[in-house]
Parts: sequence; C-alpha cells; structure tokens
Amino acid sequence: MSFEWIVKIISTNGPMFLRGAGLTLLISMIGTILGSIIGLLIGVVRTVPMPERGIKRILLKVINAILSAYIAFFRGTPMIVQAMVIYYGSALAFGMDMNVLGAAIFIVSINTGAYMAEIVRGGIISVDKGQFEAAQAIGMNHLQTMRHVVLPQVIRNILPATGNEFVINIKDTSVLNVISVNELFFQTKSVAGNNFRYFESFFVACILYFIMTYTVTKILRYIEKKLDGPENYNMIANQMQVQTPEEALKHQKEMI
Repeated sequence: MSFEWIVKIISTNGPMFLRGAGLTLLISMIGTILGSIIGLLIGVVRTVPMPERGIKRILLKVINAILSAYIAFFRGTPMIVQAMVIYYGSALAFGMDMNVLGAAIFIVSINTGAYMAEIVRGGIISVDKGQFEAAQAIGMNHLQTMRHVVLPQVIRNILPATGNEFVINIKDTSVLNVISVNELFFQTKSVAGNNFRYFESFFVACILYFIMTYTVTKILRYIEKKLDGPENYNMIANQMQVQTPEEALKHQKEMI
C-alpha cells in the first residue's frame, strides 16, 4: 500500500467520496426512519387481539397472513436481489420507470420494515401483560393502550436494535450499486477504475464507512443515556429533608 497514492486519491477525488458518503447516509437514514415506522405499524396490527368469531376475525387473519408473508420474504432474501427485482423487474413487468434514488430509499425502507416489525413485536410481547389488563380495565381499546401505555416503553427498549439497523443499512447500501445508485461503493469503483489503484481507493472507502458507522453508534449511545436519565437522583434538601426520630418528635410537638 502506498501512502502517497492514498493522499493523491483523496486530494484528487475527495468530492466524489464525499458525495458518495453523503448519499449513503441520506438513503440509510431515510430508509431506517421509514422502515421503523412500517415496523411499528405492523407490530401494532399483528398484536391486535383476535376476535372469537365473525368477519373481523377473518379479516384480521388475512391481514396477518399477508404481513407474515411480507416479513418472511424480505427477511429471507438478500437486499441485492430485492433491488434487482424491484428496480428492473418493475420496469419489465409493469413498464414503471422508477427514479434511482426513490427506488433505493423504497428498497431500504421495506427491507428494514420487515426486520423492525419483528423487533417491535418482540418489544410489545416483552411488556408485562398486567399493563394490558390494567389499560383494558379503565376502558382503553387496543390502539389507546398501544399509544399511551405500551409504545412509549417499546420505543425506548428497541432503540439499540433500531440503531443497529441504521448501522447495517449504512453498510448494506453498497449493494445498491447494482441499480447504479451513486453511493460510496459506486463512487469508489469509479475512482478505482480511473487510477487502477483498487486497494488504496477501497481503503479510503473503508475508512469513510468506519467513520460513519462509529459516529452514528456514538450518537445513538448518547441519546440512549439521555433517555435513561442520570444514574443517581439527588433529593433537593428544601423539598425533602431526612429527619432523625428525635427531630421528627420535636417537630410534631411544635405542631401541637
């Protein structure tokens, strides 16, 4: 490896690397946010109590079957294959001319949604059943229970897994080069093809990927700590004072 070549590649092609890294972050961030929303919605629907009989039971079973098939398909196939099928397959089968960036965000979103759906479902199931029963006892329906009681806890509990999905998406956007998305991997291939210094070019890309994932991980850890609050809660002296038994007795006599 030549350090001089690395410096030359960065100085000559720095804007290309930065554009690719910026697009990688944009796609992965939007895809993770939309995928998390999809996962939350699916998680709520899949935990709706099943009626004993009637049309609602049949409808809910059909919806659950469709959602289960969606999750199984996108969790069981590689994103690179999904990208090829969705982008090129939609053009051949339906004559759809998808925007490359829109297609990339769509692919990452629905792929992330399938994983987040199972993460959310696990988070909902982990909430104590007594909280569901208490919410029903005061007249809350399933949607109100989810909104006011369950989801605030679930969102905090699944934040580490959501951050992990974000980091995975930053790396997995590299497969989108097969549909000509100008993300970091695609830009690095172009740089390496121009100077024929593949090792040095992809070493620069490796460093950029590491910087992005490391920074995102640290930011998410900081958010988690902020949500947890301080480890030690100090009582304010003028609001709550600890008294000895003698002081308490003296105070009681003064009150009398």
